[in-house]
Amino acid sequence: MPQHTSASPFSPQDFSMMSRALKLARRGIYTTAPNPNVGCVIVRDGVIIGEGYHHRAGEPHAEVYAMRMAGDKAEGATAYVTLEPCSHYGRTPPCAEGLIKAKVARVVCAMEDPNPKVAGRGIQMLREAGVEVQVGLLENDAIELNRGFIKFMQTGMPFIQLKMAASLDGQSALSNGKSQWITSPQARQDVQCYRAQSGGILSTSKTVMDDNASLNVRWDDLPQSVQAHYELTEVRQPARVILDRQQKLSDDLKLFSTEGERIIVSSEGDVCPQLDQSGKIDLAATLKAVATQHNINHLWVEAGATLASSLIKANLVDELIVYLAPKLMGSDGRGLIGALGLTEMAQVIDLNITDVRMVGRDIRITATLVRKEI
Repeated sequence: MPQHTSASPFSPQDFSMMSRALKLARRGIYTTAPNPNVGCVIVRDGVIIGEGYHHRAGEPHAEVYAMRMAGDKAEGATAYVTLEPCSHYGRTPPCAEGLIKAKVARVVCAMEDPNPKVAGRGIQMLREAGVEVQVGLLENDAIELNRGFIKFMQTGMPFIQLKMAASLDGQSALSNGKSQWITSPQARQDVQCYRAQSGGILSTSKTVMDDNASLNVRWDDLPQSVQAHYELTEVRQPARVILDRQQKLSDDLKLFSTEGERIIVSSEGDVCPQLDQSGKIDLAATLKAVATQHNINHLWVEAGATLASSLIKANLVDELIVYLAPKLMGSDGRGLIGALGLTEMAQVIDLNITDVRMVGRDIRITATLVRKEI
């Protein structure tokens, strides 16, 4: 159970029930995008009487499932919700209104909803109806669960995860370009999970053509732990977002014969690339256009050294996922990222390592970039 202090306005039961709500919310990580992952637990006299989570866009919200399960017992109960109940009519009615009608006495929210259509209005609606509302319990956990949704609502930009894989001496391929496979089957399974959690997979036409990559989620390659909890049709296929300014892609590639939306970024494609004053692709503006036009708030990047370095130089990478294989490939191999144009050690990019773990025989490092101009 998470730690709490005597100064906390929340009780041990509050922590326990919000932890349960967060656990429920995580069940939606492969299905809910572009909607947020939300869980709800309704408790009366210390007993859970209703619970649920949001499955996918257009289907009932977490609170609705929990209230259906609780029925009339919800009167006088406490509802624990990982995100502020919505207050507006969208594909579904407002959950704040439903909680009021159910006569819930108290609502505990992990965090406010960053959606401008909500942004505290759900909390206000509940309080005006006489419902006690507390906000901020396990807030950091709730934020971590919906990083893409939050960033998109606040900035219009998607949350960008850059995946890289290399030998222990930092090479991503042999000098002839061969790279299958540097990492272990377990690491490649892990990548499938990351793909499935994203709204889109970003790559380039060069990477797609070099590898004849499909860039989709392959059900048979997902871990048994995922297959055991989801149906094949439940796990979403993220959109494949391909930068193809020179329009080199051909119809015979696997990209065009496998399941999943394709978003081609080219002058005659689905999204027109945004250019800077020098005529080069403005990655920030282009990816913002992709996110806005196609409702994608989380991009998983699988590409070569050039795009990796361009994203890093543009300060667009929110998180790095790096797989290091226990192999040596030599200095004549291809490096992990392209040139950054650094001339002073003060310019070197610092990383905050947030997680290190073994995945099969490989080391997986999760890190964030310390923001500074290059």
